[in-house]
Amino acid sequence: MTVFPPGRTRVTALVLGLFTLTACTSGEAGSSAATGAITVQNCGQDVSVDKPVTRLYAYDGGIISIVLSVGARDQLIAVTGMDQDRDVIELAYPEARIDQLKEVGDEHPTLENVLAVNPEMMFAGYGYGFSESRNLMPEDLTTHGIKTYLLSETCKQDNGARGTMDAWTALTTDLRNVGTLTGHRETADTVVADIEKRRTALAAAPRGGKPTAFLFDSGTDAIFTSGSYGGPQAIFDAAGVTNATADVKDTWTEVGWERLAASNPDVIFFVDYPGQSYQQKVDTLKANPASRNLKAVKDGRFVNLPYAMWVSGPLNIDAAEWVREAMEHFGVVPKSSVSPTLDIRQLSKLPGNDWLK
Repeated sequence: MTVFPPGRTRVTALVLGLFTLTACTSGEAGSSAATGAITVQNCGQDVSVDKPVTRLYAYDGGIISIVLSVGARDQLIAVTGMDQDRDVIELAYPEARIDQLKEVGDEHPTLENVLAVNPEMMFAGYGYGFSESRNLMPEDLTTHGIKTYLLSETCKQDNGARGTMDAWTALTTDLRNVGTLTGHRETADTVVADIEKRRTALAAAPRGGKPTAFLFDSGTDAIFTSGSYGGPQAIFDAAGVTNATADVKDTWTEVGWERLAASNPDVIFFVDYPGQSYQQKVDTLKANPASRNLKAVKDGRFVNLPYAMWVSGPLNIDAAEWVREAMEHFGVVPKSSVSPTLDIRQLSKLPGNDWLK
């Protein structure tokens, strides 16, 4: 993954012209009547702009989808790291003119990429674009007069691990904050309301026990997966599924093969991402002594979803609906009235998922 130790109601843009004066607590946003400044809380720090951001640079499919969902497409002057998510983003946001977005750099942004497009603000995260090894950190942009907004999923704990709030709170915080910073708070609120409505529908679905799911991003010597602060935790929680690595107090991280064996998951979920193909993942699971005898492996209970649906972003609710659909298909939860809103069967480049046919 990019993240290293990293019908639907589609709302239209509603520009919020005036912000009411509010106290800025975690995840809350407001403006100063005296200065007109717009201020949001981001990872424990104030982020302030004098007026709505009009030149925004974003990295990564999940982050780009946050910007698109709140109606800030026209403020998005450049992106990096969208190529692998192009199909699902186009499917989710057909009105967003994805083919016209300016893409710069290769897989990861560089300081030169950012400076070249001259943004007012960069929206990225630790492990999602910002990297000490590539000399691109928020402080590097500050010296050039560029503000930054951090993906809330990547806010750092005192011990340096990522994650300081539950994953749904992290997502809705970012939706509201980015909506506020770009002048689209009303649209952001509509997106959040849609997510909450669909979470309520999922919560009302019959349980019949709580099955276990394991997220297999990639792996050979170790398994790259996600702990209690990552987007997958929100997805599994909403679908009524136990995340096998929920006790890992981090976002995207590595675990040993014994964790997979001990969890004996009902279904194994894959992140569709370049580097290790769907078939390579299946072959690895079938060959490794720790996993080859697991029932999920023997029965071929594999579900492959796009990267942008797993990382923190508005497509997490779509992923949750598909997780529920998969669990129903494999007979580990009762049938329900929940029906996925985003039809991923239209994604021609999404391998696997024979269970959908």
